[in-house]
Amino acid sequence: MKKAAVYLQTTLAIIVTLITIFPIYWMIITSLKSSEELLLAVPTLWPEEFHWNNYIDVLKMVPFGRYIFNTLVMTLGRMFLQMTIGIFAAYSFAKGKFKGRDVLFLIVLGALMIPIQVTFVPIYVMISKLNWLNTFAGLIVPEAASAYFIFMLRQTFMSVDESYLEAARVDGMGRIGIIFKILVPMCKPTIITVGIITFINGWNSYFWPKMVTTKQEMRTIAQGVYELKRSYAGLETMNYNQIMAGAVIAIIPIVVLFIVLQKYILTGISKASMK
Repeated sequence: MKKAAVYLQTTLAIIVTLITIFPIYWMIITSLKSSEELLLAVPTLWPEEFHWNNYIDVLKMVPFGRYIFNTLVMTLGRMFLQMTIGIFAAYSFAKGKFKGRDVLFLIVLGALMIPIQVTFVPIYVMISKLNWLNTFAGLIVPEAASAYFIFMLRQTFMSVDESYLEAARVDGMGRIGIIFKILVPMCKPTIITVGIITFINGWNSYFWPKMVTTKQEMRTIAQGVYELKRSYAGLETMNYNQIMAGAVIAIIPIVVLFIVLQKYILTGISKASMK
């Protein structure tokens, strides 16, 4: 019975894995097909001929280099602000002692349930009045704080025993030193995890950049992939191979980041959830 259970678990794991990776596999092989092969009545699971020129065509159709630069600046800016604000806020909610702390934290948690589509009108009006349209400030500042980041770090900071902080205070260390020399090193997996999630969210961001950018030189990678959709005389063309090639280029940094830092992601999420 034990062997049968192990075989069943292995089989289910393989099936779930195949279902999970199949869309990625389909995206990659579609990016290597010709337009004629895409029109076949029966889809092929392997390209009849590899068309690597699809990737070259994508780089010629839209300025992907500029889009990648814009996305990188926007994403790193959001990461820096969210990590800085999140670390100080999480310390306040986890180790601070002030009136109304728990009520304020509940308000922060409430922000998790409000999508940007609900608040984007007043934020857009404010950004417009500040003349931040088509600027990096307009792309970065509205996402300067993350309720999810604060929640995750607060849960992890609470797991750190108070005796470590008391020992640091006895040695004359101030709040900044306690945060960055005690708490941050001890909670590094969670901080890296949330940082990676912030990077992925920023890299994949489409809605807000579309709202605040009207010039091509300020658009991001997600908008660049959409721009690959061609149309002639009002009719859509079958260029899904080029669209998929652009999507493959767009996800490469995220995939590499996850492969390199996956152990921190799993460790950080498990620690925060256990608390």
